[in-house]
Amino acid sequence: MSVAIKAENLVKSYKTYKRGSGFKETVKSFFKREAVTVSAVDDISFEIERGTVCGILGPNGAGKSTTIKMLCGALFPTSGSIDVMGFSPARDRKKYVRKIGAVFGQKSQLIWDIPPVDSFAMNKAIYGIADEDYKKRLGEMTELFDVGEIIYKPTRVLSLGERMKCEFIMAMLHSPEIVFLDEPTIGLDVIAKNKIRDVVSEMNRKGTTFILTTHDLEDVEQLADNVIIINHGKKVFDDTLSSLKNTLGSKKIISLTLSKPYEGSSIGGAEIISRNSEVDISLEVDTSRQEITDFLKSLTSHVDFRDISVKELPMDMIITRIYTENQ
Repeated sequence: MSVAIKAENLVKSYKTYKRGSGFKETVKSFFKREAVTVSAVDDISFEIERGTVCGILGPNGAGKSTTIKMLCGALFPTSGSIDVMGFSPARDRKKYVRKIGAVFGQKSQLIWDIPPVDSFAMNKAIYGIADEDYKKRLGEMTELFDVGEIIYKPTRVLSLGERMKCEFIMAMLHSPEIVFLDEPTIGLDVIAKNKIRDVVSEMNRKGTTFILTTHDLEDVEQLADNVIIINHGKKVFDDTLSSLKNTLGSKKIISLTLSKPYEGSSIGGAEIISRNSEVDISLEVDTSRQEITDFLKSLTSHVDFRDISVKELPMDMIITRIYTENQ
């Protein structure tokens, strides 16, 4: 695969001013202010291959949204360089925007008082899409999302799920090579989420590259090939999804329903990490140190249980620990 996006030593800094907390300090700041430079993105480099889905993750304030804005061309980097399919996003913005699409879960591209189909027609004119290509693309997308009748209703009467499907169509009409998705499933029900994920997977199979930022880790697990994690403006992880899952070693979560309450903090060398009730507990087992079969044999000699399940370490636990380790 060829590289779609290459960022090198990317920095975005902002200048702000310090203000005191007391009345005296506040008055003083009107006459003399101390400048402070804040680095939202601090010297990060990465590559994203064509035809992949890459998740860019991080806690609130980590710098991921700033990174996305620079990749889209909405912000100039303070220093460093970005190459997206041969374009510098901010410098070549007019040509570049024809190659990309964007869906923002909390910001609409649709016009509130007119039907989505009229908004689509405006995009057709803006991007200069040929009549035949427009009809074909609109037909494909409305069929994929099953919104044939919905696109003729005013946007204001649509449900959130219906509106988000139309937002996707709006972003995909000009056949972008790269699509940026920012919280694309926020607030949606399970059916709408699955439909959007199915369409992203289908478009990705056809060659579209997707850059996904989200707090819904199920989006990442179902869609992403690679994951970049940013914390405090610095890149703390950049690898495949499978590598992310193995970051904390070969660990498993064992959930037990005991026959009677157990007071200890560990069983058979495995730490109890949660208690849902007196008899419902969860353990974390490192299978690189102890085979799961050996642990289960040891378990039966320590406690009696009525039910058991063995699962992979949850994605949210992995991500949280990476954040914590890089404070």
